[in-house]
Amino acid sequence: MSEYQYYEFQALDRPLTREQMAELRAVSSRAKITAYNFVNEYNWGSFKGSPDHWMERYFDAFLYFANWGSRRFMLRLPTKLLDTKTAQAYCGRESLSRWQNDGHTILSFDAETEGYELAENEGSWLASLVPIRADLMRGDYRALYLGWLLAVQCRELDEDDLEPPLPRGLGHLSGALECLADFLGMDFDLIAAAAELSVNEQLPVPSGNWIDEWVRGLPTTEKDAIVRRLVGGDDLHLGVEIRRRAILAIGGKGQADERPPRTVGELLMRAETIAAERKKKEAEKRAREKAERERKESEARRKWLKSLAGKENHLWSNIEKLIATKQPRRYDEAVSTLQDLRDLAQLKGRIAEFKSRINALQQAHSAKGTLIERFCKAGLLEHKRGEVS
Repeated sequence: MSEYQYYEFQALDRPLTREQMAELRAVSSRAKITAYNFVNEYNWGSFKGSPDHWMERYFDAFLYFANWGSRRFMLRLPTKLLDTKTAQAYCGRESLSRWQNDGHTILSFDAETEGYELAENEGSWLASLVPIRADLMRGDYRALYLGWLLAVQCRELDEDDLEPPLPRGLGHLSGALECLADFLGMDFDLIAAAAELSVNEQLPVPSGNWIDEWVRGLPTTEKDAIVRRLVGGDDLHLGVEIRRRAILAIGGKGQADERPPRTVGELLMRAETIAAERKKKEAEKRAREKAERERKESEARRKWLKSLAGKENHLWSNIEKLIATKQPRRYDEAVSTLQDLRDLAQLKGRIAEFKSRINALQQAHSAKGTLIERFCKAGLLEHKRGEVS
């Protein structure tokens, strides 16, 4: 397999300036560059820039994969919309890391997957993952937990280590989160084990009355500050920030389950149990499907054979005509008809009559080696080639 690498960056909050686009073009003459993205594929050579530096300076999202299994997904978001202490509880391993730069937090999900299949829609991977950024800014930390769980899967943690806060809704992943788990090659049995104790519901959407009550409770100076920021127009995420504050205040602080945390070892053991149960159910399902398929095939075969009843002499006559052509393709048709006649004879309890006729056919055409060989392979003869009953 030849070398293949795919790089894609996206600017989400602000478009690139002409100067910035020129800086990117100086790094790559072949890349597709617009005011909002940079895309390049490499079948030889490699990317000359630094994804970390480019995320700090230009972009809000990044995706990379290579045909030897390396995969990386990065997001940049305002630090004020991602609680540093909360984020750190999930990060700090090779699978999920974070750092801060100029008012932003950059998250990096990294995986080494086994095997590689070039997706026909590789250009849509990043578009499918980008919604995770908005979820994180709203306070949905399921992506962070998946990053921590990937570290569990990759054995980067000790079995006695405790899990971080368990987010709500882990058992009902969004399309973007399922895409993330798939992209990183995550074990869905391990995700299922972790999700068993996760509260299904996300924080409730506040009603109009709740919103009115919350707004009335805000100090006048704070309301004035919000209006000034809104009129200023430079705070792109003001709406997300205020809505998040309101939901947390109305729905209760924190979205994690309050149950005691489990250890890494407990999660791994439970995942093994779930995998065994799943494989057992899948095997049982396959067995049921196979039995049903065979039953239907047997019934269809039985109906077909019954439709041939009374036509035996005509079929034997037609077999003689097919054999007379001395054409291999016609020999195959003769063999197929003989198999029908054999099964019909078994169905009617007249197998001895069939054996007598097939032996007579063998003797009459014993010089046709190719034909007799086909008879033997089809199991139509009890004797070896050349023997006479």
